[in-house]
Amino acid sequence: MHTLPPGLSPSALRKLDSKTLLQLTAYAQQEIARRGLNNRPTYKAPKAARLFQVPESIKYLTPAQLHTLQQSFHTWLLAAKDGRSKQSRTRIWLLFLLLRYTGMRLGEVIELDDRTDFDLEQGLVHIAGDASRQIPLPTALVDSLRLFFDTPMSLELRGQVFHLDQGYVRRIFSQQEQDTGIPRELLNPRVLRHSRAVELLRAGVPVVIVDAMLGYQGSSCPYISFSHADTLRIMTHYVYEEKKMKTSARNMFIGQVSAIRASGILSEVEITTATGLKVVSVITKENFTNLGLAMGMTVMATIKAPWVVLVKKESTLKTSARNLFCGQISALNSDQIMAEVVVDLDDGTKITSLITDESATKLALNIGDEICAMVKAFSVILTIA
Repeated sequence: MHTLPPGLSPSALRKLDSKTLLQLTAYAQQEIARRGLNNRPTYKAPKAARLFQVPESIKYLTPAQLHTLQQSFHTWLLAAKDGRSKQSRTRIWLLFLLLRYTGMRLGEVIELDDRTDFDLEQGLVHIAGDASRQIPLPTALVDSLRLFFDTPMSLELRGQVFHLDQGYVRRIFSQQEQDTGIPRELLNPRVLRHSRAVELLRAGVPVVIVDAMLGYQGSSCPYISFSHADTLRIMTHYVYEEKKMKTSARNMFIGQVSAIRASGILSEVEITTATGLKVVSVITKENFTNLGLAMGMTVMATIKAPWVVLVKKESTLKTSARNLFCGQISALNSDQIMAEVVVDLDDGTKITSLITDESATKLALNIGDEICAMVKAFSVILTIA
């Protein structure tokens, strides 16, 4: 029951002018504050994607490990010394990406006929057999497949691009242990398949859609069903949204929350990546609560390239920036207005800065120069990985 100020009846309330109504509003706000009603906690419905637990019997890679493994495979590809070696490694690289983003079994991938099982115009791969299905592919993967298929040197392989020995593929996976630090028992196609399933479920994709994408026979949930068209539409939507999330910023660091320091208004969150790189972000207490952050949670820190300030290593001064990353310039692209500078850090991570062409000229930047990238903690955006 709502109470009115003493001596004010409901009939009198209807006859008040606007000035008096404003005064009454102020009075009501004071009463709310006095009674502590504005300090009541707000409760949000829990998200199922954050509640489920993966059984200990299921081995899978964390988002940070997935990111590290993909970087390792790409680095291995770039280390090819001649054309034939590059061709061979590209076949493995494309096979890895198919396993990574489709959740297919290794046996399914190596049986693909690249002439008939891919619809690159629609961005689909068709899997035959008992678990026949269609899976949408990320745009970047479609482009890589088209480029390789159209390369003159690859014409002799058409129809058999993915017809590789399973033992050889598994050995290449195992060899990534040294460069990634990931335990060998997690470096195999089966674990990659489990990882994709967990990734899809964490993103909120319905379990029956995950079952359909991975080719599991029957539904694990008898209360929900989707038509083939709707299943494909949901898969395609997720792949599109996933791509948008991953390309919204140049610099992405996936790691686990390693330190939290909170005040009444702000929270400082430290993220440690798989390579040991530490990134500090300062966010509002409200955002901290909404994200549900806690020690050990896997998150993604993103930094827009224009927010990365560059300074020559020999002239580094004391700064208020919480994040200071030093390395060597590995790429430098400029036009009449802007310059894009890529810095390779000691742990193998790359960070990109976008500065004015005038600033690049003043710094006299060259590939190979020692450089430091500075980022204020307020410029680091956190999202749940």
